[in-house]
Amino acid sequence: FQKLAEMNVYFLSLILTVILVISFNTEALSPHYYDHSCPQADQIVTNAVKKAMSNDKTVPAALLRMHFHDCFVRGCDASVLLDSKGKNKAEKDGPPNISLHAFYVIDNAKKALEEQCPGVVSCADIVSLAARDAVALSGGPTWEVPKGRKDGRVSKAIETRQLPAPTFNISQLQQSFSQRGLSMHDLVVLSGGHTLGFAHCSSFQNRINNFSTQKQVDPTLNPSFAASLKGICPAHNKAKNAGATMDGSTTSFDNIYYKMLMQGKSLFSSDQALLTTPSTKKLVAKYATSMEEYERAFVKSMIKMSSISGNGNEVRLNCRRVR
Repeated sequence: FQKLAEMNVYFLSLILTVILVISFNTEALSPHYYDHSCPQADQIVTNAVKKAMSNDKTVPAALLRMHFHDCFVRGCDASVLLDSKGKNKAEKDGPPNISLHAFYVIDNAKKALEEQCPGVVSCADIVSLAARDAVALSGGPTWEVPKGRKDGRVSKAIETRQLPAPTFNISQLQQSFSQRGLSMHDLVVLSGGHTLGFAHCSSFQNRINNFSTQKQVDPTLNPSFAASLKGICPAHNKAKNAGATMDGSTTSFDNIYYKMLMQGKSLFSSDQALLTTPSTKKLVAKYATSMEEYERAFVKSMIKMSSISGNGNEVRLNCRRVR
């Protein structure tokens, strides 16, 4: 009897442990995280994004890129928002992030949230919500954002080297995404976020000037498209803000990026790389054909990316600095 009782106790404790692990994992991020502590959280962030968009059409692209750059360095912990301090150069001052902007949108949302429910909503959750709103308010899909992220205290410019570069080939892209638990499918889908935005000449100069010892221009580029890019970005370009839009409808979230990619009209080497394997090329063709399929896939991949866990353990009261 004693042995049976011991076994029962053992199995009971085992079951309780499993239940605790499962409940911890499912509660880590939840769309209902602020239902009681700050029920207006989503709406407050949406209002801040809407207001900013009415004054600046580049805001949606900036917010989507900000979220991506945050999650790919140290996980989704709002480390990209921290200002450099003293001898520490923060992520936002790293080379790939110098062109990031619209941080004021997060500041405005945070200020409004602190007035409504002080010390409750993390900066990391605000970044994730703002990225969702940027897509939805640009004509793209909307979704329930799982919430409950915590803010990190560490931000180092040198770590922005981990971000996938616009010059990456398919194997470099695959490695970068797989290190963060993202698949090749996620790579193709998230690259479609380029439908919003603008690229500076430096990001695609390698494709239009001195591409190789044999070719001046990347032969995969549509010739007339390449010629127009060379007009905007000459070899010794001096114009600081010169560049091109990522697709023909840069303020609308749509699948034109994929259509242009199929026509040899993509800007980055990393975009063109999606056509270099049969599986990724097939996905590009699929999403160029069906906006509905693309929207469905984008929502899934965004939720997956925005769930990359960070090292944060607090809610910052000011998104730009730690206490």
